[in-house]
Amino acid sequence: MSGCNHNSYKKEIQLTHDFSYNHDLDNNDNFSPDDQWLVYDTRTEEGGIGANGIIEKVHVKTGEKKILYQTKEQTPYGPGVGAASYSHTENQVIFIHGLNNCSPERPYEQWRRTGVIVRDNAPNKPVFMDARDSSPPFTPGALRGGTHRHEFSGDGGWIGFTYNDALLKKMEDETGIPYNLRTIGVSKKSSPVLVTPSIPEEDFSGEWFSVLVVKVVPQPVPGSDEISRAAGDSWIGNAGYKNNEGHLQRARAFIGTVKNKNGEEVDEVFVVDIPEDISLPSNTPLEGTATTMPSPPKGTQQRRLSFTTESKFPGCEGIVRSSFDGSMLAFIARDQQGAKQVFTISPLGGTPTQQTFHPTDVTGGIRWHPKEKSLVYIWQNALVHLRVGAKEGQVLTHPSSFPLSNPVWSHDGKTLAFNRSIPNKEGVPKKQIFVLQL
Repeated sequence: MSGCNHNSYKKEIQLTHDFSYNHDLDNNDNFSPDDQWLVYDTRTEEGGIGANGIIEKVHVKTGEKKILYQTKEQTPYGPGVGAASYSHTENQVIFIHGLNNCSPERPYEQWRRTGVIVRDNAPNKPVFMDARDSSPPFTPGALRGGTHRHEFSGDGGWIGFTYNDALLKKMEDETGIPYNLRTIGVSKKSSPVLVTPSIPEEDFSGEWFSVLVVKVVPQPVPGSDEISRAAGDSWIGNAGYKNNEGHLQRARAFIGTVKNKNGEEVDEVFVVDIPEDISLPSNTPLEGTATTMPSPPKGTQQRRLSFTTESKFPGCEGIVRSSFDGSMLAFIARDQQGAKQVFTISPLGGTPTQQTFHPTDVTGGIRWHPKEKSLVYIWQNALVHLRVGAKEGQVLTHPSSFPLSNPVWSHDGKTLAFNRSIPNKEGVPKKQIFVLQL
């Protein structure tokens, strides 16, 4: 079984045509609330985000482009901007912004960046989301490193992100022990966090209150649920999922790296439940110490959902994506034949359900329809639309040698946007944006 119906190709419309630079959607929420614009960055393969200075948007119907933000003194080593996402509720965009005090000695890095919000009606006016305080005494609600892959919650009041800590990176360099562990945090639009900078442009105040919500450790106990890395995260539902008591629980799903009984690393699906009040510390400081990571707030609960360590083909991957109502999470794992397929699982736990049945690997790009129990994904360099439980999907895009990536739904569920990498006259592939109507 191929797992696909090939008689349903949709007309692809190329929106961008400038082959001098990339138009990178980067697995984000790129549609404006009214579905009229798509936001993206213009990074190069060589320089990446650190060498990119522009965030743009393109009109879905006309192809008109506008620059939303441009750094003032962009260099090959920073500050750098990229990975832009629109809010679902307001005309504003969030993206990575490297630190302004970058230099050849202190370039853009995972632990040297922050989240910046720019409103459509006020381009080039940055609002710093997460406060940064990298010198003791630290500040509750501020972080000490770099945030990345920012994602607005469906109801607009929260932003999720991945995180790397600058202080623990320094400890790692000094000791050789892996303290620089990627983890996950959230920011809430509740109260600004004021920081008195010890180093200009290194520390700064932020408009949102930020905490880490996932606990990671350098050496997880083999066979336990401890993890050394958390990533591939996204919000569950518009504002959470229904828990066993029938109440809406705000949460993020993610991939966490455990160790099996033999001490080998395996990636599994996890959920972290997040309290509405993230300002209350647990037994350890929210802001962390000079030698410890900032701690999750009181009421945070981290749970493992998948248990593949003893299976024939262990491991899960991709960004864990939630259906619109929060009832199902989708991820990629291998089937009994060893091919990568789309699986789903409830945020409450249980046995994962295999949803795709291809003879070869699904390669990623899982995105749920915003209103229905269906999703798209990439297989054999094509975009496939699958209704949950149907086992056979519809191939939406024509066969092409130009790599396809980064699919994203419009809010009304009628349009899909994605990247194709198409060579320019010099033969250098440049990411262009395409759309198709369903």
